[in-house]
Amino acid sequence: MSLTPLFQSSVIIVIHALGAFAALMLGTVQLMLPKGSDTHRICGYIWVGLMALVALSSFWIHDIRHFGPFSAIHLLSIYTIFGIASGILNARRGNIMAHRKTMRELFWIALVGAGAFTLLPGRVMHQVVFGQ
Repeated sequence: MSLTPLFQSSVIIVIHALGAFAALMLGTVQLMLPKGSDTHRICGYIWVGLMALVALSSFWIHDIRHFGPFSAIHLLSIYTIFGIASGILNARRGNIMAHRKTMRELFWIALVGAGAFTLLPGRVMHQVVFGQ
């Protein structure tokens, strides 16, 4: 495993990948922490910020093109942005069940699921993890 292919990529890909990795690590911890505490809330806001960074940065990555400069994965970025807003609104309104469901979906679908696709041959993270 070598980070060289990542750091030879464009700055936006580096930001996107490091943000996703940080969100994956913090999200994993967040799922294990007691819910409703100040720590949960602070980590949650940081995680939401990281997820927003990852989703928004994806709009400047055009390695795969299906619809002009965009691909189907960009639909997931849109889903993520709306999911973040929905999750925060649900928490503020006291609808904790909907908040929990939304945030877990974002973690598993938008982060873990999408992250798995970065391991496909030809992708930068495949090179990082498996070599050339």
